[in-house]
Order: sequence, then C-alpha cells, then structure tokens
Amino acid sequence: MNQDTGRSDPFTVVVVLSGGMDSTTLMAHYAALRTTIVALTVDYGQRHRREIDSARRVAAHYCAAHHVVDLSGFGSLLSGSALTDASVEVPAGHYAEASMRATVVPNRNAVLANVAVSVAVAHRAGAVALGMHSGDHFIYPDCRPEFIEALRRLVEVANAGFPTPEVHAPFMTWTKAEIAAHGTALGAPLDLSWSCYRGGGTHCGVCGTCYERREAFRDAGVPDPTGYQDDVTTFATP
Repeated sequence: MNQDTGRSDPFTVVVVLSGGMDSTTLMAHYAALRTTIVALTVDYGQRHRREIDSARRVAAHYCAAHHVVDLSGFGSLLSGSALTDASVEVPAGHYAEASMRATVVPNRNAVLANVAVSVAVAHRAGAVALGMHSGDHFIYPDCRPEFIEALRRLVEVANAGFPTPEVHAPFMTWTKAEIAAHGTALGAPLDLSWSCYRGGGTHCGVCGTCYERREAFRDAGVPDPTGYQDDVTTFATP
C-alpha cells in the first residue's frame, strides 16, 4: 500500500459485530447517529457459531455492509478455552464467578480489533467501534479501559502516515442492564442476537453469558425477547 495522507470519513464506522446483544445494541447506537456502518464479524472457530448467523441477520436489519473474516483455523490452535476447545466444558453460573475464566480466548479482542482497524484504514473509516462493557472487566483483560488506551496508541503507531481511525468503546463504563435498556429504547433487534456460549439451538439460560443476559433485561425492567431452556435457575452474585 502506498503512503496516503488523505483524511478518513468521520461518518463511516467499522462496527465489530459478534451477533451478541452488546454489538447488536452497538449497531443500533451508530445507526441512530446516522453513520455509514461497515459491520465486521470474525469466525475464529468459536463453539457458539450460531452468533455468526445472528450477526448476518442483524447487519441485514440495518442494511449494513457485512463482512465475515475467516480465521477459523486460528481457533484450532487455542486449546484450553471453552469457546475454542471442545474438550473444555462451558461452565454454568454467575458471569462474575472465577469459573468463567474458562471462557477466555487468549488475546481475542486484540485480534478482532486489529482486523477491524485494518479494514477501517483500507475503507478510510473514521472509527472502529467495540462493544465491551463494565461487566466484562472482571474476567476479560482485553475488555478493560487499559486495553482500549493501549489499542488507541497502537493504532496511531501502526498506521503512521495513513488515515487513522479512532477507537470507540461507548459502553465501556455501562452495565449490561444499561445496554439492554439502550438497545430496547433504540429498537435494536435484540431478538435476533445470540449470547449462549454453549451454542445449541436455544439459549441454555444458565451459562455465564445467558445468565448475564437474563439478569440484564430483568434489572433494566424491559421485556426479554429471548427463549431459554432454563429461565428459572438463579445464581448468587460472587
């Protein structure tokens, strides 16, 4: 690529769209801002591949350009994570329990974010948007403010002399309930989103992400459009 000091388009944003409720709300957030959205989904060999189909439907709902990046071979190298290693069971329980460390995919958000940055530079998008929130901070190190600060610096250094996108994480200090309320208020198609890490045909209701989803809608006081196999079991907050 030849050096190009042209400007990025501040009205175009690359949204990292997993297909979950956070990134679905993120799509609604930027659609409400009247931006041009380029939705990016990464197939990293995740167990819960249902989320990729959800991402396609969410992108179609917003008539957004959608790209699925195939890094499925990458996941096969990541043994030890319940999301990429079939021999590791997805734990049930509260999402803040230490047992949820089994769902950490090493360096996942760094990989996903940097793929999105590359696409943003190529498309001259003004920003890359990520959907992490405060509830992720306990377990996932690449969902913390320190990660976003380091990523912003890396983007500047790695793309010096080229149109450089900003890195947005608008929900970084929000709770999951605030995201549920925001998405509902914006009319986000949360019924199309997928959270369950077990990857069946229906949300299990008891894995960490399912329970977090159930709790978020309940605490927000908004309707939960999700069908669960178990919507009764409760877990104490650690």
